[in-house]
Amino acid sequence: MKQFFWLTVLGLVLAGCSKEDAAETSADEAAAVAEQATESAAEETSDATQTLEVVEESAAEAEPEDQTIVLARADDELAAVRNWQFKEGKNYTRMIPTQPTVGGADKIEVAEVFMYSCPHCYDLEAYINRWAEDKDPSIRFVRIPASFNQLAVLHAQLYYTEIFLGKSGKLKDPIAFRNMVFEEYHRRSNRLTSQMAIQRLFARAGVNADDFNRIWNSFEVNQALRVAADLARRYNVTSVPMVIVNGKYRTDMGMAGSYPKLIELIDELTVREGLR
Repeated sequence: MKQFFWLTVLGLVLAGCSKEDAAETSADEAAAVAEQATESAAEETSDATQTLEVVEESAAEAEPEDQTIVLARADDELAAVRNWQFKEGKNYTRMIPTQPTVGGADKIEVAEVFMYSCPHCYDLEAYINRWAEDKDPSIRFVRIPASFNQLAVLHAQLYYTEIFLGKSGKLKDPIAFRNMVFEEYHRRSNRLTSQMAIQRLFARAGVNADDFNRIWNSFEVNQALRVAADLARRYNVTSVPMVIVNGKYRTDMGMAGSYPKLIELIDELTVREGLR
């Protein structure tokens, strides 16, 4: 009975931020976001130099008629090569058919679906950053912001503004800035509910108002938001943080068991992909 009790507690602790949790955003936050959205409608610019693109990795060849038999045979072959720590159906699920990824097939893609307002995403950040720093060069790591509610949509726009300002060199340290956003929301109770509040945060990081406004309403950011929303739908994202490996495997902290175990699981799934 004691073991069952602690397992139950652990399950509650490891639960992610779900759509239902996100729906409980305070009325004040929702009203503030709605008012800001009315005042600042996004205008797409035509001078875009780079956009995100959904890549259908499985488009080149048709799916086998009997997926179950083919995948079972592949798993048997892989099991003969490696003694896997994690089990399909328990620690991760396979998506059939394989879904698109952000980048091409030249690398194995690991995607973290997250929200700045999610406390579990905030706790995972240190672990995932350390893993990303030491990952194999054959692995591409991307983040996909979830948009469960109006505030999350605003924060997704914040995230892609951060990404493209970083690529242009206007934001000097994107990693430090991302940590600043998490700290601002979770430690300083600054919910960042308006474009103006977000602009002030970028100003603290050395980004002037003109550079911020140009990227905030840019074609690149709006296109990235559309791609993120499409991928979240394809991946059936119902809670965050969630990790997708190469458009094939989906897992989260609850399935892995802990933050360190989730990192180990990511490594194991990327090894699986490398053996195919």
